[in-house]
Amino acid sequence: MSLFKRRRFPVEIILLCVRWYCKYGISYRDLAEMMSERGVSVSPSTIFRWVQRYAPELEKRTRLYQGPRSGSWRVDETYVRVGGRWKYLFRAVDKHGRLIAFMLSDRRNTNAAYRFLRKPIKAMSTYPPSSITTDKLASYPKAIQRLQNEGLLPNDVVHRTSKYLTDVFDKPFSTSVGAFSFWSVGLKQAPSAWCPAETGFERAIA
Repeated sequence: MSLFKRRRFPVEIILLCVRWYCKYGISYRDLAEMMSERGVSVSPSTIFRWVQRYAPELEKRTRLYQGPRSGSWRVDETYVRVGGRWKYLFRAVDKHGRLIAFMLSDRRNTNAAYRFLRKPIKAMSTYPPSSITTDKLASYPKAIQRLQNEGLLPNDVVHRTSKYLTDVFDKPFSTSVGAFSFWSVGLKQAPSAWCPAETGFERAIA
């Protein structure tokens, strides 16, 4: 694969490290120790570079195998501490709790809401949402209206508000928050969002 050109480690080792880091949110040092126990000597900094390079690419390739999401989206934001700094975590799931997207931001204003919603809407343009349920944040109606004015979001998409969104977010993010330390290197998505599902992983990298 051209993606792995000039890498001195086998492709299988690189992908295994990236997959384990994304899926389980363990530290680079612990992952390096796990690989050492299996006879592979690799430094934590090397694994760090692999995750930066290949996690976004794996997310792109595995998305096709994860199936469509429900057209009913739930969107909210919360406050999390990442690398010693507080950030707003924007997150979206479908009505079944399956992850659609999430993003960290210094602010939760209209521009931040617009940037967050724009990416999944463009990525899922073939099956756009039929409804978007958000919390009471005033930025969402303005962001949704802007997306509709730009033709990125159909005008018939229903926007609802609800303050009872917590439960649907508990499950998909319960194992992902530990991976947010990855944000300290300045990436624009948290690695758990890149984590390939079991189904389709091998096909996606073939």
